[in-house]
Amino acid sequence: MATSGRSALLSSTSTGSKSTLETSNPEEDDGQNLWSTILSEVSTHSRSKLPSGRNVLVMGEVGSGKTTLVAKLQGVEEYMKGRGLEYLYFSVHDDDIDDQTRCNAWVLDGDLYHKGLQGVAVPVDAISNTLLLITVDMSRPWNALDSLQKWAAVAREHIDKLRVPPETLRELEHRLVKQFQEYTEPGSGEDGTPQRRSEEEESVLLPLGENTLTHNLGIPVVVVCTKCDAISTLEKEHDYRDEHLDFIQSHIRHFCLQYGASLVYTSVKEMKNLDVLYKYLVHRLYGFPFHCPAQVVERDAVFIPSGWDNEKKIAILHENFQTVKADDSFEDVVVKPPVRKIVHEKEIQAEDDQVFLVKLQSLLAKQPAVTAGRPVDTTSRAPTGSPRTSNRSAAANVANAMPQSGQTSEGVLANFFNSLLTKKAGTGGPGTPGGGGNNTPGTVRKSGSKLGLSDVQAELDRISSRETDSDLPNANETPATDGQDT
Repeated sequence: MATSGRSALLSSTSTGSKSTLETSNPEEDDGQNLWSTILSEVSTHSRSKLPSGRNVLVMGEVGSGKTTLVAKLQGVEEYMKGRGLEYLYFSVHDDDIDDQTRCNAWVLDGDLYHKGLQGVAVPVDAISNTLLLITVDMSRPWNALDSLQKWAAVAREHIDKLRVPPETLRELEHRLVKQFQEYTEPGSGEDGTPQRRSEEEESVLLPLGENTLTHNLGIPVVVVCTKCDAISTLEKEHDYRDEHLDFIQSHIRHFCLQYGASLVYTSVKEMKNLDVLYKYLVHRLYGFPFHCPAQVVERDAVFIPSGWDNEKKIAILHENFQTVKADDSFEDVVVKPPVRKIVHEKEIQAEDDQVFLVKLQSLLAKQPAVTAGRPVDTTSRAPTGSPRTSNRSAAANVANAMPQSGQTSEGVLANFFNSLLTKKAGTGGPGTPGGGGNNTPGTVRKSGSKLGLSDVQAELDRISSRETDSDLPNANETPATDGQDT
């Protein structure tokens, strides 16, 4: 109000100066012209202030990065995420007139329960100064199309409830159509500025193409695909190929064409296209010049301004399709991957050392004692009077002669032979006490050798081949008979 009053005062002063100039003398013309120039400049500056009250209404699913995106545009690293309806802003500065203002940013909660709060952000008198921004989470592209259609329907429902006068609504729709038709590609003129059209060209506007602005909301719409750095993850983990990414982009561009919307792929993590988005928002809301051309080459940094796209340009993406078709259903091609169930292993709690040792001690106390080495045969055997009993001494000799583990079989046999021969050589016949008598040492050695070889043969036969008991007595009778003869 103060500014408008100041403008009226300056304009009235300027009018009074002009009337004075008409009736003044020629000598006073120079002084009056100087004052007129100063007053006109002040009046011009007062009227060229940046307008206030511009709004950006941000919609999107929960977790799609709405608040993070606006906070980056604001230049804030740390922020508190709210609920329901959040209010943020980003600064707008005009270097030409050295003026700045704030653009309001209203972030609507992703829960449809809070959709009624749009009336606080965009009342009926602010509809003409509002831009709608819809975010799409590219880490979950299977929800992209449904999300766009849902939030566009929410915005349409709110605009219908505002009961905007029909004349105002038609004017807003016509302004959006005119802006779409008057779009010129940046860089066509000198110094990268758009080439100005002549008055005849401006009066002739090309008709809208097929499926273009069929859903005119009357306010500018910008579709922002967030988290585009997840495209590489989709390729690695979900086997997405270029044709799948082109298929997703073609469907999103068809939606943008129907609403006359712009499309921007962004990544807060990699800081991609955030500067382009900021400049484009300021261009649409405040009329700042914009010189960024469309970008469709880089798959994760796409930028398509409103008025640039058409059906023929979208059809270029269809040339890369191999396993999919352009008319395939979005839900059939971009399928949500199955949810992998995370199996949590049961956590094992370790017992206290003392508790474990007490349990181990009680367990060992219940078990019977075990002797080291070979198990002892506790079964009792009754004497049977078998000739096998006469051979137990030889078996004992074999057991005594058996070496410890690590010796070879040749060593076992050699020790057995030596012990047996030594024992037999020191023992005489039945009639010769002390092993002496009239026998010569040669006779003793011969007799002992014969006895030793017979016992060795019997033990070897018993150990190796386990012959029958009938053969063993025959082998044992021979040394006994020979002993008697001797």
